[in-house]
Amino acid sequence: GDRVKIQNGVSVYRGVTVSSDCFLGPHMVFTNDLQPRAFNHDFTVTETKVETGASIGANATIICGVTLSEYCMVGAGSVVTKDVAPYTLVVGNPAKVIKKIETQS
Repeated sequence: GDRVKIQNGVSVYRGVTVSSDCFLGPHMVFTNDLQPRAFNHDFTVTETKVETGASIGANATIICGVTLSEYCMVGAGSVVTKDVAPYTLVVGNPAKVIKKIETQS
């Protein structure tokens, strides 16, 4: 997407789609294989979507197969294992809903 801010130590792997105006915090992690094994060279990529305006905090981990919806926020250090609804703040391991976010800012 356009106007995406990707901080230090972030890798955007095959299968991850990042829309416009997203923030990817320092050292956050995407995955793209639900059953990783060193010896499996024919693994299937599991898609992950980061929709417009989503923000992901530092050191968060996004397990593949989820959608981070419009303008959601993922707290630093969180592990996201399920879809995050629009305008929602999630934190923790596993990430849980804390509150709805009123605006895009």
